[in-house]
This record gives sequence, structure tokens and C-alpha cells, in this order.
Amino acid sequence: MKTAIRRALFGPVLLLMAVMLAMVTALAPGAHAADGLDEAAAALKQGPVYVDPRAADRFSQAEADALAKKIKDADKPVFVAVLPKAPEFQPETLLQDLRTKVGISGVYAVELGKGFNAGADPAVMSRSAVDNLVGAVKRSQYPTVTERLNSFVDSAGTQANGRAPTAWDAGAGGFDVGTAVGLGALVVVGGGGAYAIARRNRKRLEAEERAALEDLRVVVDEDITAFGEELDRLDFSPGEPGADDAMRADYSHALDAYENAKSAMAAAEHPGEVRAVTEALEDGRFSLATLAARRAGEPLPERRLPCFFDPRHGPSVVDVQWAPPGGAERTVPVCAADKTRLDEGMEPMARTVRTETGDRPYWDAGPAYGPWVGGYFGGGLLPGLLIGTMLGNMMMTSPAYGADFGGPGGDVSGSDFNPDDFGGGFGDGGGFDAGGFGGDGGFGGGF
Repeated sequence: MKTAIRRALFGPVLLLMAVMLAMVTALAPGAHAADGLDEAAAALKQGPVYVDPRAADRFSQAEADALAKKIKDADKPVFVAVLPKAPEFQPETLLQDLRTKVGISGVYAVELGKGFNAGADPAVMSRSAVDNLVGAVKRSQYPTVTERLNSFVDSAGTQANGRAPTAWDAGAGGFDVGTAVGLGALVVVGGGGAYAIARRNRKRLEAEERAALEDLRVVVDEDITAFGEELDRLDFSPGEPGADDAMRADYSHALDAYENAKSAMAAAEHPGEVRAVTEALEDGRFSLATLAARRAGEPLPERRLPCFFDPRHGPSVVDVQWAPPGGAERTVPVCAADKTRLDEGMEPMARTVRTETGDRPYWDAGPAYGPWVGGYFGGGLLPGLLIGTMLGNMMMTSPAYGADFGGPGGDVSGSDFNPDDFGGGFGDGGGFDAGGFGGDGGFGGGF
């Protein structure tokens, strides 16, 4: 949501700035782009695909334009570079150097000579997801660069979190002097109008965001209250007979989670920030379950996801097959009570939330509940759990939902990232590296 507001506010301004920059560039004597990696980074700041002129025989301009359109239509921060084997492109550090120079969180895929690899900021795509996508592309042994890159982008475009950088909307290029001067005049005339549009869009998006947060606040406050009641019912005293340090640590951790949840909700200004609240509650409930097992002298519980039907039920104990009305079966984690109800042919005790059509199970409510459920279950598992439901469909089809739910992507973050997420090199050996970034750096050749 924050990204959407920035887009509405700054998009027109960035466009005007790009026009002015184009004018300066077109008119400046001897103006030219930097060489090698700097040129690639500069191009990727303005658009999702860059092809080094020396690699144009392997990936044409038409193919590059089609791939760029696909990425922009998906509205995801996916960057693609097609580069030749050249001294300025050091295979072992190319991904992290490119990410550093571009300075934008996202997924970076690079075709270097006859090698291919990718890296990503974890908030945009997990390292395991990137490794799996790269491995799938390599093992498919596509005969052309076009097939490899389109295969990767098709998958990355559906899995990546975040939205495309706002700078792509203002990507200036191909301005001649006459066009630049003509558009420069529009900067003066249209500046006030662009600001007015940006201001109106900002107010509209802020209003939508406030409404979504208020919808969430009702549900989250109920969750926090329920957790506080669980703490009271526990009736544990750190000084009671039989209490040991492990029990006291569990209890202290649960109390901290309760306070953290309350503080996070009080400070929340955007719907996406609610995820931190439910993450804290999930963590606290597991501490309570561990404490209860210690007091009863029972085996400690396995760390499992909360009960799918209502996270307030606490950690699940088993996975079962379940299908929503009219939907396909899927495996969901459930608590012992809901497992018994299902075994007896009864409906589970589902968590309902308010909607315009009355109380509905949370998975049949609107996208505002995405951050709430994401804190309990995590982003990677939810599409499978919720497929075929209203919330699941929102996750699959709404770019805005991905941005709010998954965290930052497409945001300027400079060189503040973990270089391990962009490791690997580009080998031109005769085979395919089946996974990871080991051996020749994770870039098997043979294309």
C-alpha cells in the first residue's frame, strides 16, 4: 500500500524529471553512457531488461521489448540482463555488483555468455525459491536465451513480492532535441496539473488504506484480547512449586509477545504492518503451548503452524485434507478439537470476520485480511492453503496485494543487502548445475 501511494504521488513528478533529464542529456555535448556494468545498471534503473550491444545477436531488441512488457504488465521488480563474456563482468561477483549498482530491491536474472543465474532480496523472493527456479530453467535445457528468460520471468512474475520500481513509469529514452524542447515546455505548463493529480491520488489511496487498517483493527484487537485471556487462564506464577528456569523463560517470552503485539498494533499506520502483530501472537501461543507441556510433564510440542481454521486455537497438531464449499481439497494444519470435529463429520470452528454481506470465514473475506493471515502462516505457504478461496484468488491475481503482503520490493535500498543472496558465478562448462551456488558457482553452461 505504501508503494502504491508513492507511485500515485511521485509518478507524474518522476515523469517530468525524466523529461528534463532527457533534455539535458540530448543537448549536452559529448554526452554518453558509461561502459560495462555501469551502463547495465543505469539501464535497469529505467527499465526491466538490458541487452549489451555485444550480446544483441543472442537476444534481439524485439525479444527484449516483449520480455520487458511482460515484466511491466506483471508489475513486479524483476530485472534481466543479457551480457557477453567480457573482462568487466566478473562471474563470481557479477550478481551482487549489479544489485549494488542498481540499488533497488528485486529479483535479478543474468544471462552471461552461455551461463545463467539469478539472485533476489529475501523480502522479494526467498533464496530457496530462486534456487529452485534457476535449477528448473537449467534442467529444462532450453535451446535459446528467449526460452530461458521467458521461463524464468513467467515464474518469477507470479512469485515475487513487491511492485515494479516507480522509475520504470518514467523511463525516458529516445528523446531527440526537438521532442525534448517541446516536452520541456509542457513541464512548465503542466507542472501544476501533475501536482494536483498526484495530490488527489494520494488522498484517495490514503483513505483506502485507513479504511483497510480499521477493518483489520477489529480482528486484531479480538486476537490480542483472546491471547491476554489465555495468559490469565494459565494461572502461572514464576515462583510456584515445581517452576523451573525453562518454564519461567516460556512464560516471560509469552508476556513479551503479548506486549509486542499490543505495541505493534498501537503503532500501525498501514495495513501491511499488522503482519508483525499476528507474528508476535503466533510466537506467544507457541510459548504457552510449550509451558503447558512442561507443567504437565508431557513431551514438548513440535513447532507447527497455527490451526488453519482459527489461529486463536493455537499450534496445530496434525495436517488433514479439507475442501471449502465448491473448492478442491488441500492439506491444512488443524488443532486437535477441529480434527475431532472433522472426523465426526462436523464443520470446523472457523474464524469469521465482518464483511458487507455479513460474517464470513476469513478466507472468504476481502484482501484487507492478507497481512493478518500472513503473520500467522507466512507468505510461502498461503497460496496452497487458500487456493480457490476469495483471499487466495486475491493473492494470485492482485499485484497490490503482493506488495502489501510480501514486504518491500522495487524500493530503492542502495547497497544495503546481504551479498550471500546474490552469490554464484557463471561457468561455461558442458553441463548443468542441478542446484545451489556451489561448484562452478551455480552457473552451468551447455546452452
